Amino acid sequence: MKPTREHLTGLVLAGGRGMRMGGVDKGLQTLHGEPLAAHVLKRLAPQCGALLISANRHAETYATLGAPFSATIVADTLPGFPGPLAGLLAGLRSARSAYLLSAPCDTPGLPTDLAAHLAHAMDTNLADIATVTTTDAQGEVSLHPVFALLRTTLADDLAAFLDAGERKVRAWYARHKTVEVSFTDERAFYNINSLQELSDLERA
Repeated sequence: MKPTREHLTGLVLAGGRGMRMGGVDKGLQTLHGEPLAAHVLKRLAPQCGALLISANRHAETYATLGAPFSATIVADTLPGFPGPLAGLLAGLRSARSAYLLSAPCDTPGLPTDLAAHLAHAMDTNLADIATVTTTDAQGEVSLHPVFALLRTTLADDLAAFLDAGERKVRAWYARHKTVEVSFTDERAFYNINSLQELSDLERA
């Protein structure tokens, strides 16, 4: 059965350390007067039946940010900021739906049809995970693994993977039937890694 909006819980991944931004909470940095995470929430909300925000700092601020979307705040159960897989696990454990749609907090231009394309590919390929690729002008393909649609039944396997000390997203995906979905607009998946990049985008 093809996943539809009511079967999807959206997850905004905002639990990182923001090291390339000097340790600031990336999702709370503003673009055009609004926190980056708010831009992502606005684009995910119409695509999902419920919303979660993965945040390991400033939970109250994120709760206020997510309130207009009835978003729930979840935190890593593993110590030490172990990476995006820990955020995914928190989302998979907390979702009350069959599928989880994840996106990072620093991608304010993510596609409004992200869920539709990933759900179609997942259904067509009978996959457990659908994720994103783009191709640049030189023909180089890039994988954007934290943009993903996942079956929430994968939670136990991911927990075991993390308990074994593993941290690489692609290595975990390789354990399951994963389909890569090509999107034509690579700019939609542009993520902001530094305060300079944020400043540049503000002026664009």
